[in-house]
Amino acid sequence: MTVLAFDLGASGGRGIIGQLENNTLKIREIHRFSNDPVQIGDHLHWDILRLFYEIKQGILKARRLGYTDIESLAIDSWAVDFGLIDKNGELLANPYHYRDLHTSGMIEEIHNKITKEEIFFKTGIQFMQINTIYHLYAMKKAKSIALKEADTLLMIPDLLRYFLTGEKHSEYTNSTTTQLYNPTQGNWDEDILKTLDLPTEIFLRPVKPGTKVGELTPSICNELGLSTTIPVLTVGEHDTASAIAAVPASNEEYAYLSCGTWSLLGTEVKEPIINQLAFEWNVTNEGGVNDTFRLLKNIMGLWIIQECHRTWEKEGDPISFDEQNELATTAKPFRSLIDPDDAMFINPLHMPKQIQNFCLQTNQAVPHTKAEIIRCILDSLAMKYRFVLEKLESLTEVKYNGLHMVGGGIQNTLLCQFTSNAINRPVLAGPIEASSIGNILVQFEGLGRIKSLKEARELVRGSFPIKSYQPKDKDVWDEGYQTFCKILGC
Repeated sequence: MTVLAFDLGASGGRGIIGQLENNTLKIREIHRFSNDPVQIGDHLHWDILRLFYEIKQGILKARRLGYTDIESLAIDSWAVDFGLIDKNGELLANPYHYRDLHTSGMIEEIHNKITKEEIFFKTGIQFMQINTIYHLYAMKKAKSIALKEADTLLMIPDLLRYFLTGEKHSEYTNSTTTQLYNPTQGNWDEDILKTLDLPTEIFLRPVKPGTKVGELTPSICNELGLSTTIPVLTVGEHDTASAIAAVPASNEEYAYLSCGTWSLLGTEVKEPIINQLAFEWNVTNEGGVNDTFRLLKNIMGLWIIQECHRTWEKEGDPISFDEQNELATTAKPFRSLIDPDDAMFINPLHMPKQIQNFCLQTNQAVPHTKAEIIRCILDSLAMKYRFVLEKLESLTEVKYNGLHMVGGGIQNTLLCQFTSNAINRPVLAGPIEASSIGNILVQFEGLGRIKSLKEARELVRGSFPIKSYQPKDKDVWDEGYQTFCKILGC
């Protein structure tokens, strides 16, 4: 059995073939491409047509490599961003990037119309400047022609699927991230939309992961030289939903960290946890596959390191990620710490200077060398993981024995070890390509080849290596955590 998964991240995408042979899952990357946002005037956009081109190239490469029996394909991507389609089926404008600054001040403006408590208790979603609700409201305030003329809103994977199939559908897991979906009602929250004077008619009722929603159009089949069309399925189209489907947990109560540009630390629950503590701690309840919910917290993640890397490269002083880790081991631990989720790290012009500014403002030693800056970031991420994990345990009343780490970030072995040290529990790292694997697994389930998440996770455990990290230096890390909590004011 062969399926094709497209996994799009904030910095790049890949096309991966998944094959099920003798109860073993085999994957093969056949296409990789960059995802480069484009600044036009004051706004930052996704190059959505380029992404569509690359998806077609991935399908073409699959054919050229002899994969002529593909039973389905599916797309997952980051959350919150969307495109708007007019009544003639045309894309009205390039989608805004979630880091576009037109959402600045929108949280405060919206909450003058509807309280934070009301929004949270209706949606269960954490408050972040990047959320869809704030982008839509910013467009409304700017009297956006695209919003005025919109007939349909499609999240990024929905939009790319529409280009492939001509069929318009909203997928459930991604819809839940918008802060406009009501999980109790099982649909978009009309009260919020009407209060903010946002058009209710542009939202399609979401469909669940594993649903066939179309097939490649004849024109695309002709363009790519395909003799037969390929069915297109929904999966957990928020890439974290796909990643969590691939967590190789052997029991129902477990904690995970999907680690990449963003870090998403959470657990899987059967019902959303929407109460006063969840509101105060600003956690989120996002839809998962197989009628689960992802109780989690977004953490800024490796974006901070990636931006330092980009800045040093731009300044003509590049350093590889491996060299960064080697330098970090030479720096004094906990000399400087940051809150990775402070708003000043969302999209600064110069990330290393922003880290120095934070330390200066919080009366800490200011990191100057690359070693000190990288060590500051890694220490701070590990500490934030502990902070969030303990909050989740309070909400669920479960003590987790360890932490599953998945995603590309686990290639940073120093971060994995620091995380184990910080939480004083084992870390089980793997698989790396979790989002792609989860995408593939949900396709298999949608096609009837596997029956459940439990079976999918057994398949992952038997197919991919999992590396174990054991905690070290408990007293030193406990002391560092107390310092971190003082900086956060907790």
